[in-house]
Formats: sequence, structure tokens, C-alpha cells
Amino acid sequence: MKLELPTKPFYTFFVALQSNSMTIIPLSEGSFTIDKTKQFVPFNPTQDDLLDRSSGSLLVEVQPFCIITDKDVILLDTGLGFSNNGQLQLHKNLIDNGIPPERVTKVLLSHLHKDHAGGISFLHDGEATLSFDNATYYVHHQEFEVARQQGFPSFIWEEIAILENHVQLVLLPDEGTIDGYIKHQVTHAHSPQHQVFWIEEDGEIIFFGGDDAPQLKQMKNKFVAKYDFDGKKCMQLRQQWWQQGAIEKWKFLFYHDIETPVAISS
Repeated sequence: MKLELPTKPFYTFFVALQSNSMTIIPLSEGSFTIDKTKQFVPFNPTQDDLLDRSSGSLLVEVQPFCIITDKDVILLDTGLGFSNNGQLQLHKNLIDNGIPPERVTKVLLSHLHKDHAGGISFLHDGEATLSFDNATYYVHHQEFEVARQQGFPSFIWEEIAILENHVQLVLLPDEGTIDGYIKHQVTHAHSPQHQVFWIEEDGEIIFFGGDDAPQLKQMKNKFVAKYDFDGKKCMQLRQQWWQQGAIEKWKFLFYHDIETPVAISS
């Protein structure tokens, strides 16, 4: 079942960031708290108190990204799949930024956890349909099996099942390159088949680490999270990427950062 946003949603929009040749558009769906139940509860920083939430609750943003290159309109992960008055929130966010959903040509999925894959599909006349008719979806070749085995609450199969074996799906190997300018690599870090992406155009590099590198503060501090499949590896990779990114001037995209969607390592 697709979730409806509250009457007064807490999502915000960010101004597009123009790079040398690529445009980065954060598509925030809002701030949420999440605890051991793995339920995402909307959080309004101006009204709500984190101390009122259950012990151990984490405060996170849910924030897909749109990247406009010379070749493509790319979507990085697809959010929670919330809808508002029957319209997929991800569609509304794109439209509000001047991008009709049919312009999206590639959907790159770091993994299929429900907060990253909820917008893969939406209900139309009671039936699930892919959210982006003209896009090719890229998923690691073993990720559907992981989702099937683990199931709810981390994965919601009804939201992603339509994509399995679909003509618009491309299953990716452990590492490689898409169309000569998008590099992908599986990490086995946050989740068993989690993958990360580098988009490079005209000497500029955008890095999307998904839940391996979800927030700026985790890049700057040694931090092992209990919720990661391999927390130690996540920490090591973040340090490695942050150091390499400083040398090569990567632009880092942070899916769960409530304050800093984009940063450059220094």
C-alpha cells in the first residue's frame, strides 16, 4: 500500500546547484525519525522534539537527487514513494523543479530498501506501474534476491516486484561503467549488495554513496553503525572516499543529511 503524506507535509525544496557541466537537484521528501521498528515518522524541526521520540530514534532526510548531464536526466534512488492527493511526491518534486517525469532517462538504484526504492512504482487505477516510462532502471544483479529473502520491514516487495524482469531493467555486475561516463561498484557495506556511483563529465565527478555515505558528518568522523551490514567496512570506505574526493574534487551527494545535501571534500 502506498503511503499518503500528512496534510501539511514537512518536505522542502532546494535550489538546483549548477556545476561546470552538470546540474544537481536535491529532491527532498522531508525529515523523518526512524527507530528499531524501521518506520519513517515525519519530523518537523520547528515543531517536534527528538527527545519525544522513542529511544534510539535517528533523524534523517530522505532525499533522492536528479542530475542533468549532456546525455541524460538521471535519478539517484527514488525515495519513500509517498503520494500527495494521488500524485507521487517524487513526480511533484521533479515538476516543481521544471522537470517532467517523462524526461528522466536513467534511474540508478543504490539498493532496494524501502526508503530508496519506494518511488520505483506507483498505483494507477489500482495497478502498480513504473514511475518513469522512458527511463532505464539500473539495479545490482543480486539485489532482488536479497529483497526477496529479507522482505518486510526493510523491503516492500509490492513496490519493487514490477521492476523484476521488466524490459526497462538492467542488472549490473559488481563493477563497471554505464554509457562510458557512469561508474558503478558494489560495496557489500551498508547492505549485502549495496552499490555506489560516480558520474563524470568534462572532468567533473559527482559521487553518490547511498547509505554507505549518507551524511556529511559520517565522512568526517570515524563511525561504525549497528544498522549496517558491515559497519566497519562502511567506515573505512567513507574515509577512503573522502580522502580521494579531496584530491579529485568530487561533489558528494548525501541522501540522509538534513542540512547538507551536497558537499566538496577538503
